[in-house]
Amino acid sequence: NPALIHGGPFANIAHGCNSVIATRTALKLGDYVVTEAGFGADLGAEKFFDIKCRISGLRPACAVVVATVRAIKMHGGVAKDALKSENLEAVRAGFANLRRHTGNLAKFGVPVVVSVNRFGGDTKAELDLLTGLCADAGVEAVIAEHWAHGGIGAANLGEAVLATIERKPAAFRTLYPDAMPLREKIRTIACDIYGAADIAIDGRAAERLSEFERAGFGNLPV
Repeated sequence: NPALIHGGPFANIAHGCNSVIATRTALKLGDYVVTEAGFGADLGAEKFFDIKCRISGLRPACAVVVATVRAIKMHGGVAKDALKSENLEAVRAGFANLRRHTGNLAKFGVPVVVSVNRFGGDTKAELDLLTGLCADAGVEAVIAEHWAHGGIGAANLGEAVLATIERKPAAFRTLYPDAMPLREKIRTIACDIYGAADIAIDGRAAERLSEFERAGFGNLPV
């Protein structure tokens, strides 16, 4: 399988995606294209959908969230040096983070699959609990073993994604319309994706937003 590496600055300083040229080239070379949006679904994925897809006209058919038991246990309050010990309560507590990410993706109208990247220290009980929590939340989770076995270890993930694409056609949409004022675009992202109650934009920041809109940039994504 060809891998196209072109562009892709980190999502904390830019849009976190590879170039539109790379994606369009890949679409001409294969039946299915997998592209990464850097960082979590609250940063890279939102920018992928609201910036790259909006500008390019690309319409994704499915979104995959990559998760690990270790990361979920850390979100559940487990210290790094204790991650090797089984902790089902931490999996339950940390799942709230994963549930937020899958919920964020669903707001864009694409079906979601969770890829649980299995590591050697994960216990069967932890993996069973995590996949069960995903099922209860209405999201399919697949235990992938590419960390240990390479590409063949993720074959089941690929099959699950293809089945999801066939079973659940996407109805892709961006989070906000082009015509929405810049302040409201920022509020929408902060509240709908990051869980903020509201935003405050005052002083020079408010003046700059007004300047952008007067200059004709109000229809751009943020």
